Amino acid sequence: MNAPSRTIRRAQAGTTESAWVRWTLIGLALSFMFLFLVLPLAAVATEALRKGVEAYVEALKEPDAWSAIRLTLITAAIAVPMNLVFGVAAAWAIAKFEFRGKAFLTTLVDLPFAVSPVVAGLIYVLVFGAQGWLGPWLAANDIKIIFAVPGIVLATVFVTFPFIARELIPLMQAQGTEEEQAAIVLGATGWQTFWRVTLPNIKWGLLYGVILCNARAMGEFGAVSVVSGHIRGQTNTMPLHVEVLYNEYQSVAAFAVASLLAILALVTLVIKSVIEWRHEREMKAIAELPPERPQAAVAA
Repeated sequence: MNAPSRTIRRAQAGTTESAWVRWTLIGLALSFMFLFLVLPLAAVATEALRKGVEAYVEALKEPDAWSAIRLTLITAAIAVPMNLVFGVAAAWAIAKFEFRGKAFLTTLVDLPFAVSPVVAGLIYVLVFGAQGWLGPWLAANDIKIIFAVPGIVLATVFVTFPFIARELIPLMQAQGTEEEQAAIVLGATGWQTFWRVTLPNIKWGLLYGVILCNARAMGEFGAVSVVSGHIRGQTNTMPLHVEVLYNEYQSVAAFAVASLLAILALVTLVIKSVIEWRHEREMKAIAELPPERPQAAVAA
């Protein structure tokens, strides 16, 4: 292959590096993924099935394991819709409006990324614990927050709050406000503008944020560990139950529950990939439309 042809191929690929450099980088990336992603997952599956399928099934059928699975799903089912509402509202306010305190609100959205999950759990203990600010009042009214399901949900909501908002803010900012302004000029109300203009434009980013939020909610350990009290069969989520089993040297049972968490993570990854694939198809179809039709296709 002559030099001009190689130059054209490199320009099309977006790089001027030679082939051996590209293949070296690809090999390093694949080796890293194998060592730190594929190999640990394979080790979890191997250990979970080390004593056979019957032992694996028995570990998952155990009452405490079922309680942990149920609590994990309940927590995610509550935390994700709450973050969906809060995240969309925060992203809409930050991206579409100018107001005093906007920078402060943006900082608050990013706060869970900067604060350790353990610190977040301690904050809730300080506020709602027996010796906390609201502890005596809660005890007098027989309301349990810490070492109960409400505390676990609150801690999970805190650590997962940024995922949906942070996914939507740059997307909404990039789209601007022209379409919303046009809808309002044509007589649409605020809710009609949101449901028929804003929401269709952010649907893929919203789904992506919900998937990430759900994955973090099911796998959260630090904040939940602080507020749960580790009450077996009552306040242990799946990650906490894995820790308890492992500390009791029940390695097969621990890896069995861990493998279920890994399966849920893989399912989340598959759903994420499908959404990205459908989004790329939709964007490609819109790009192939005549110039006067893309906006109508997006609104549809």
